Amino acid sequence: MKVVVVVGGVGGARFLLGVKAALGLPAVGAVPEGAAHQVTALVNTGDDVWMHGLRICPDLDTCMYTLGGGIDTARGWGHAGETWTVKEELAAYGAEPTWFGLGDKDIATHLIRSRMLRAGYPLSAVTEALCDRWRPGVRLLPMSDDRVETHVVVDDPEEPSQRKALHFQEWWVRYQAELPAHSIVPVGADEASAGPGVTDAIAEADAVLFAPSNPVVSIGTVLSVPGVREALRKTEAGVVGISPIIGGKPVRGMADACLTAIGVETSAEGVGRHYGSRQTSEDGLLDGWLVQSGEKVDVPGVAVHAVPLLMSDVDATAAMARAALELSGVDFD
Repeated sequence: MKVVVVVGGVGGARFLLGVKAALGLPAVGAVPEGAAHQVTALVNTGDDVWMHGLRICPDLDTCMYTLGGGIDTARGWGHAGETWTVKEELAAYGAEPTWFGLGDKDIATHLIRSRMLRAGYPLSAVTEALCDRWRPGVRLLPMSDDRVETHVVVDDPEEPSQRKALHFQEWWVRYQAELPAHSIVPVGADEASAGPGVTDAIAEADAVLFAPSNPVVSIGTVLSVPGVREALRKTEAGVVGISPIIGGKPVRGMADACLTAIGVETSAEGVGRHYGSRQTSEDGLLDGWLVQSGEKVDVPGVAVHAVPLLMSDVDATAAMARAALELSGVDFD
């Protein structure tokens, strides 16, 4: 079985643990050679940014560390057992930006990536090389090798009468998404191409799942890359999404601020309708939609099932993933 999962960072990484477990694979670490099932993650790179001369890929690294057993489980991102000596020294120098901290171990990953990128290797090849160490048991594919960066248009904090475009990381980390967004734009997406293997993975999949990641700046950014949406529309696999909204609130993060910026209601129904139906809409993407138990949701043309959606542990997440796979048409019997 070939399963493709469209993911962002923390929530997407945790969901991938459940997908592996649902397929009978080790949740953390490499899978046995010759395993019957293959999981491919199409990972958002719109959050990527250059800082202190280093290329940082938060979602790719969170997936890699989580699946490879090196994540800081309390924070959900970055290395376990991290230290912060370099961050403290940069602060002593007054080096900007001061609002984004890099751990010492994490810097090693960024150094390797930046060196390889400057040597001419594409991001997909760099990611593959980094995964040789972590052995995540999932094929991690950047959505594109081209530079795509999400920017957010807000009222300038220093000149409120004017508008300003901030990199997503500055809006999200520095301002905690508290500056109301007028628009969210994946800069460079129009000129980008899907990364190597991305559309082929979708075409060859037995099931495609949308992780419960941010619908706008994670899943939405992946969908903005030319060729991805078209491949999802054409695939013979069932396409099923998992709602990141429970009871009208994001499970994690500030997805409500992002949804408000694009005029979508913060609800499981609102997000499901935003993705739309492959059967009844010209650009819709879903065949199935999982929502939290007890919620009544109507998404025209989409099969909606209600199951427990809190990823409290790997077993609970595996049950979610199994329900999504079954809704996609996978027969576990």
